[in-house]
Amino acid sequence: MAGFWTGAAALATAGRRGRRWPQPLMRSVALWTVKHVPLYSRRYLVASRTLCSAGYDSNEKTFDKILIANRGEIACRVIKTCKKMGIKTVAIHSEVDASSVHVKMADEAVCVGPAPTSKSYLNMDAIMDAVRNTRAQAVHPGYGFLSENKEFAKRLAAEDVIFIGPDTHAIQAMGDKIESKLLAKKAKVNTIPGFDGVVKDADEAVRIAREIGYPVMIKASAGGGGKGMRIAWDDEETRDGFRFSSQEAASSFGDDRLLIEKFIDNPRHIEIQVLGDKHGNALWLNERECSIQRRNQKVVEEAPSIFLDSETRRAMGEQAVALAKAVNYSSAGTVEFLVDSKKNFYFLEMNTRLQVEHPVTECITGLDLVQEMIRVAKGYPLRHKQADIPINGWAVECRVYAEDPYKSFGLPSVGRLSQYEEPIRLPGVRVDSGIQPGSDISIYYDPMISKLITYGSDRTEALKRMEDALDNYVIRGVTHNVALLREVIINSRFIEGDINTKFLSDVYPDGFKGHQLTETERNQFLAVASSLFVASQLRAQHFQDHGNSRVPIVKPQVASWELSVKLHDEIHTVVASKSGPTFSVEVDGSKLNVTSTWNLASPLLSVNVDGTQRTIQYKVRILTKLAAELHKFMLEKAAEDTSSILRSPMPGVVVAISVKPGDLVAEGQEICVIEAMKMQNSMTAGKTGKVKSVHCKAGDTVGEGDLLVELE
Repeated sequence: MAGFWTGAAALATAGRRGRRWPQPLMRSVALWTVKHVPLYSRRYLVASRTLCSAGYDSNEKTFDKILIANRGEIACRVIKTCKKMGIKTVAIHSEVDASSVHVKMADEAVCVGPAPTSKSYLNMDAIMDAVRNTRAQAVHPGYGFLSENKEFAKRLAAEDVIFIGPDTHAIQAMGDKIESKLLAKKAKVNTIPGFDGVVKDADEAVRIAREIGYPVMIKASAGGGGKGMRIAWDDEETRDGFRFSSQEAASSFGDDRLLIEKFIDNPRHIEIQVLGDKHGNALWLNERECSIQRRNQKVVEEAPSIFLDSETRRAMGEQAVALAKAVNYSSAGTVEFLVDSKKNFYFLEMNTRLQVEHPVTECITGLDLVQEMIRVAKGYPLRHKQADIPINGWAVECRVYAEDPYKSFGLPSVGRLSQYEEPIRLPGVRVDSGIQPGSDISIYYDPMISKLITYGSDRTEALKRMEDALDNYVIRGVTHNVALLREVIINSRFIEGDINTKFLSDVYPDGFKGHQLTETERNQFLAVASSLFVASQLRAQHFQDHGNSRVPIVKPQVASWELSVKLHDEIHTVVASKSGPTFSVEVDGSKLNVTSTWNLASPLLSVNVDGTQRTIQYKVRILTKLAAELHKFMLEKAAEDTSSILRSPMPGVVVAISVKPGDLVAEGQEICVIEAMKMQNSMTAGKTGKVKSVHCKAGDTVGEGDLLVELE
């Protein structure tokens, strides 16, 4: 069984039984090892076809050139299908994205402005100029940005350019959560109780929330993707939620209107993929389970849902299609539902675009949804009937983010990818990404690195493949959430299907702390770490003698190595000996055999520990015995008094400062607001006191750990 250890460091101190090593060989070493790359198999090729098996009819003419009004992985995803269909592509990009993967993949590329989204990917004037200058016949908007902006679709239509998505009526009706809820009621779709109008201000928000009854959900009328959404349990949270949601909505969608509805506690989030054409046909392509979320944003998705029975699935699908037909929907879209423990389901919203998590639907149906969108946009009828839509196998998607999972399940991280290897050679694995080694993760855009998708004949196989894929995913240079994703998919509650939208906070009430090693895993880790230390020392001894050496080389012979390994403030005695590729290691009285190729140049190490196969990515700090003895004399850095200072927990932009020097503040009072990757975060005082100094102003860009405010 493969395993992946992360989240701790080992400190090994070494003494040796037998002949002493020359002093120059005793040095600090940082170790990584061997990449384990299984070969392709016949089964993988079958799975690959299933991931996106829809054929393309070369006689079916669509467009000569499509502009993709997006960036990153979704732009790359659209370009791949366009290439398959023989369509030339135009990429747009901001100044900082000039060397991005999607730019390199496209046939043409046009810069549409500087880094901020408002000046580039949301800059309709610049994008329209790009459409005209490249003579693109159609535009695919991807998701986010302008994908659900009716004004953009109207401007394209005015110049006889096809918007690859629904018409402006459907975008308006379904993109506006207030209007969509009214239409859903009319179409006899189950809806959540709430206020069906636009909330004017914070006072009205409080009045409405009291009438509905707490808790309530405050969300952007034009929003999506978890942005512009807040849960409020009392009047104060309603006022704060109104302010933050309206600001996020204006920043992300250019529309600050809000609505309020009853918050259903502990629900599942299950959505139905729909597909309609311009001839009145519409299908539901089964469901996606999207309940694993943090901050109302999905983290892990799968298709189908382990929770639904065929009767509930059909009822949800039929209601989703009824809603789509009510607005003459013609493209790929998603109807989202909240589902309670008794399988009662309520309409949440409809996204009039391609969803981030669409690959899992492609896996179990064999359809290429981007291809279907392009066909429908050209005016072709759907090729399939409802009875043709299968559920073949199971698919799981993990959203790999440049985030620190140990901070609120994922605060954004920025940096440059110094090393990056996707596990695409493993069976049944698909990776949708738009990055490469050397790519920058910046504060300007969503922190997603990739979507990691695995497919299997059943859920068990799909999850096992996901576990292996996460183990073999190499990401260096930025903090990422792979450790959290792996813990989720091996959690017993998740495996049993006992999940809801509060899964993360329920399972990790004190926050994510990393993988907790069992005694067996601990011993295996200590054995592997010790073996790595010895392997590195043996490699350091190696001398390439070409027969020209004037001084005879005497290689030291060591029978065994006595080590003292510190792990989580505990000291463990370890004795290692080597025979061929195998190390025999005694750990706290237990004996383990560790075998590997011991290739220390690769980022992954495949090891066998007493018959258990492990895939290791682990940074191990090694000190010699002398260094370890001297280490105890090193002064420890005094812990900073964080109650008197406020540092930025993430890189971002200061949106607002609520205090000035001399102000008195109470513990928990808002000091400032930081926006990172389009999400606004309120920074509060750690204690009651007087403001001594303010080190930032609205509009400043700050890094993680930067000092913002000091208290006396």
